[in-house]
Amino acid sequence: MRPAWESELLARAKARLDRLQLYPQPVDAARVSIHVVPWLFRVPGFRRFRGYATLRRILLRRSVPDEDLVVHELCHIWQSQHRPLRMWLSYVRPSTFSGDRRAYRANRYEREATQAVELTRAPVSGGLRTGSARP
Repeated sequence: MRPAWESELLARAKARLDRLQLYPQPVDAARVSIHVVPWLFRVPGFRRFRGYATLRRILLRRSVPDEDLVVHELCHIWQSQHRPLRMWLSYVRPSTFSGDRRAYRANRYEREATQAVELTRAPVSGGLRTGSARP
């Protein structure tokens, strides 16, 4: 059983992605879990990331996740649910883990996840972004 904060955060992230029509079926977040694994982000190649998605897991550097980051990583899970091989192969390049970030930022799936966050982000009011999760 997942903690309440995790269920609520995933539900909000899924609701945001459900507003988009990027793929024929909505993201299936039923078996997705969030794990805080700071040691992973000390490994060379992962140091520049704040989050990382696998098929069913969102791995985070910090224990206070940002809703936008969870939306971004859940979008990657959605992408892998519809185009698994193509999506994962698009990241298998030397530039993904090298110092040159241009090819990484130009990756179609990275751009799509970034755009999904931007298109579904709550409006800023009074200088504070609403919708960030602070468990």
